[in-house]
Amino acid sequence: MKLGFIGFGEVAQTLSNGLIDHGLKVLTCTDGRSHKSAESAKSTGVYLCSTYSELAKSCDILLSAVIPAEAVNVAKNVGKNFNGIYVDLNNVSPATINEASTYIAEGYTVDAAIMGSIKNGLKTPIIASGPRAEIFAELKNYGMNIEVIGSQLGQASGLKMLRSAYTKGVSALLFESFYAAFQMGLDEILWRYLSQTEGSNFKDSSVSRLKSSTLHSHRRAQEMEEVSKFLSKYEDPLVTRATSEFFHHLHDKLGYISEKPTDYRDVFRKFKKNSF
Repeated sequence: MKLGFIGFGEVAQTLSNGLIDHGLKVLTCTDGRSHKSAESAKSTGVYLCSTYSELAKSCDILLSAVIPAEAVNVAKNVGKNFNGIYVDLNNVSPATINEASTYIAEGYTVDAAIMGSIKNGLKTPIIASGPRAEIFAELKNYGMNIEVIGSQLGQASGLKMLRSAYTKGVSALLFESFYAAFQMGLDEILWRYLSQTEGSNFKDSSVSRLKSSTLHSHRRAQEMEEVSKFLSKYEDPLVTRATSEFFHHLHDKLGYISEKPTDYRDVFRKFKKNSF
């Protein structure tokens, strides 16, 4: 079996490391991608195809792991050259999954979603749905942690959207609350009192959320736009829209950040400096 990645960021690099260790041949194409992506692929031991057409023709399974805004376009670009299982692993809505699937052979798209930190490597839970989800789940033989939750496209991405609405909304509230507490000189006291009700691990997990929000603000803004579109089918997503606006605002103030901050207070200082 040959598996290919479209997009070679953190998700693709982390999964590739584990899959190669389990004896699977992994391919990608970094044409048009950053120099960092190309170097990451080479260092991981992934075979580099010169074109996306070559990648599509060479693989049995293709995993799309790009930013939400590119999800449909990449499916359109490779679909005409691909006859295998196309796994959409992007943080997009069920509607976007279904749109992307129109460019893939009918019934051969798998809706998949990462449901934990990719830092856990192949142990990271991934849920999948769609008529070919069981075939994708055969990658469990190579160490992946995949659960098939249904046979319909949109089930996995929908569940991911609901999870994101909660986790990103909490992250936005944390930033606003502790940014104000920091300016008042009360952030340590607020950590102490919230830990009494939220648990002893609250500060560590929340600081990690703050740092991650800073590093991935642009991507999260796009993700929350997808969540908002999804939820609008069922309700007026007031909180979700506000969360999307928050991450856009955070990115506007901080810009692109290449590495995770070591101290959340440094983030607050930069945010304050750029707010005037």
